[in-house]
Amino acid sequence: MAALAFGWAGSQGTAEALGVPLFGAGVGAAFLIQWVAFVPAYRLRSERFFDLVGSLTFLAVTSALLWMAPERDMRAWVLAILIVVWAARLGTFLVLRIRSKGKDGRFDDLKNRFRPYLTVWTLQGLWVSTTAGAAWASMLSIGKGPMGWVAWLGVLTWATGFLIETVADEQKRRFRENPANRDRFIQSGLWGWSRHPNYFGEIILWLGVALVAVETLQGWSRLTLASPLIVAALLTRVSGIPPLEQTANQRWGDDPEYQAYKAETPALFPRPPARKKNPSTQ
Repeated sequence: MAALAFGWAGSQGTAEALGVPLFGAGVGAAFLIQWVAFVPAYRLRSERFFDLVGSLTFLAVTSALLWMAPERDMRAWVLAILIVVWAARLGTFLVLRIRSKGKDGRFDDLKNRFRPYLTVWTLQGLWVSTTAGAAWASMLSIGKGPMGWVAWLGVLTWATGFLIETVADEQKRRFRENPANRDRFIQSGLWGWSRHPNYFGEIILWLGVALVAVETLQGWSRLTLASPLIVAALLTRVSGIPPLEQTANQRWGDDPEYQAYKAETPALFPRPPARKKNPSTQ
């Protein structure tokens, strides 16, 4: 029901093809891709291409909607490029990470149970749709207009978030590749400013996308601007920070250094380190 309501709201004031709202068609396609991919994933009891499918869904649906949009103005192209660049970068990073690790522990129990595993794939369709919703609605909006200062502020905001997320991911990747850091937790670089700087960057970049889109949205389609709030809620309450914090507490909960790091470093919003960190430890 949530997906249907979102598809209806985002379709208001946007283009149609043969009487079918293109926004609603994009939402439907996002779910369909997940359900098709679920079939081999469940048969193989594999999660190895879950993140890849999510990223490809962003790429495929965004590109298709740009191509089908009656008018492709500068804003539509900018929004499409922002999503494509983000999805290509994150998808590549996640695929290489799971190839290196061999598996994703989040799916150890889920991938052997039909209904729970199908639910996870369905939720990915909802995540893709609600996250990219503001951009899709703007790309298909009937009310076009030149990009004003708010939109360009959005581009700058996206670039800031993208840089933070990319740098944080790269710092953690290099840290983990160093054999000397085995069984240690990272507290250097951006990770000395926040325990989850990559998630902070993720929220900021989607706020930027919403700012680029906001000037063209009308009526109920403005509900798609909840995208950065939904991303923030998922990362801080559901699938991001909570399970990672739980795992960290299990591994290093008795470590005084980790307790000090946790007490002095914000979970999300960065601030300068309260104490000097040793960059070779985590």
